[in-house]
Amino acid sequence: MARRALKLASWTSMALAASGFYLYSNKYLNPNDFGTVRVGRAVAMTAVITYDYLTSLRSVPYGSEEYLQLRSKVHLCSARRLCELCCANWGSFIKVGQHLGALDYLLPEEYTSTLKVLHSQAPQSSMQEVRQVIREDLGKEIHDLFVSFDDTPLGAASLAQAHKAVLHDGRTVAMKVQHPNVQAQSSKDILLMEVLVLAVKQLFPEFEFMWLVEEAKKNLPLELDFLSEGRNAEKVAQMLKHFDFLKIPIYWELSTKRVLLMEFVDGRQVNDRGYMERKKIDVNEVSRHLGKMYSEMIFVNSVVHCDPHPGNVLVQKHPGTGKAEVILLDHGLYQVLTEEFRLDYCHLWQSLIWIDMKEVKKYSQRLGAGELYPLFACMLTARSWNSVNRDISQAAVTAAEESEIWDNVANYLPQISQLLSHVPCQMLLIFKTNNLLRGIEAALGTSASASSFLNMFRCCIRALTSHKKNTCSFFRRTQISFNEAFNLWQIDLHEFILSVKGLRLANWVLALLCWLFPASH
Repeated sequence: MARRALKLASWTSMALAASGFYLYSNKYLNPNDFGTVRVGRAVAMTAVITYDYLTSLRSVPYGSEEYLQLRSKVHLCSARRLCELCCANWGSFIKVGQHLGALDYLLPEEYTSTLKVLHSQAPQSSMQEVRQVIREDLGKEIHDLFVSFDDTPLGAASLAQAHKAVLHDGRTVAMKVQHPNVQAQSSKDILLMEVLVLAVKQLFPEFEFMWLVEEAKKNLPLELDFLSEGRNAEKVAQMLKHFDFLKIPIYWELSTKRVLLMEFVDGRQVNDRGYMERKKIDVNEVSRHLGKMYSEMIFVNSVVHCDPHPGNVLVQKHPGTGKAEVILLDHGLYQVLTEEFRLDYCHLWQSLIWIDMKEVKKYSQRLGAGELYPLFACMLTARSWNSVNRDISQAAVTAAEESEIWDNVANYLPQISQLLSHVPCQMLLIFKTNNLLRGIEAALGTSASASSFLNMFRCCIRALTSHKKNTCSFFRRTQISFNEAFNLWQIDLHEFILSVKGLRLANWVLALLCWLFPASH
């Protein structure tokens, strides 16, 4: 009897193993779908990273050169492990990893530079999984809906991927299809992250990253609803319709919570400087367009697109005018700013441009910075405290200043995490947006320009003026309008003077080179 039972168990085990291998090899089964695998992987990786920090720096004198070098090495090793975990568990983990990778000047460079790859290395769903989602949401097969449908995705992101297709009426479209199990796994993933962050905080009390979990908990459900994304796209297209350089492609037909249809646009990522040079697209014009667009959203309309990484912002040469056209994608996450927050934020930037440090302190503290307001101002501008006190709109960031900023990020990490846990949640997404835009400017080589600060200042003045006009007499409104016109004229004059200085400097350099290396006759 025991022999028969053993034989039955052996055959059953072999059958289950063979079935599992068949399902896995044909992509019907993914180990990541099992909670125990994902939890075990996350717990093990967190334990290894924590142990590394606890033991590696213990025997080295704090603040010494050896300590700084070893700390950088531990940061890099831990960042790589975290990146591996995000790629292995994908979905919500990649989304959170992307968020961390966007926090330049707020997290150590080892983490941000390592995690940035998650913007372009998200795993892809198989065509079987894509067909399954389309079948479940639209009730039809792909061949019933499209004349053609490319198996290879145009791009894959943390929550979805996009495929080029042609409708039966001849229109070329891009179909965004959500990864099949992301919705089911997201709430469990966030709970797991919350437990792990709390556990790490017990060992490192200064480790205050619960704000990251709270943001993910609030924002992930919004990003997983593609109908909400479509409504956001329509709203922003209407809001910014006066910008003729902006294109927001959206079709409502064949769109559901997990499937979104868009017009296909043959552009390239906004950080692809080589493409722009080949197409003779002015990179400075593109940079100005981005600055105007986001300043208008934040300061004037109280709404901000919170995921402007290069994969979500494309650029192309307009076939009619030949000018640069910006295509804004992925409208799943927008932050609506409260009126009080928007006005305080406007006042803060106005104070920073005018170098009014008393007002910088006042409005930084109103935005939750407390006594860490100098650090807050540096984080917001991505400049050193000396530059903030001089004039951030005049001098470009030098290599020495950038090195100083990264050193301060590493040295003040506990204070930075403390600050991020106290500022309003609206501020967290603005930090992320600002840093992503700065990354694009750096890739295009336009980050030394003062125009981005001055464009922000123009929008601040317009926003504050509009608010003041709401409740005052006709005479007072006329006075406010005159002050607005005068302030805008001052900005134009300031920008003109800076351009003349730059031109004069270039002429001096050219004259010096001609004197040092005279042309041979």
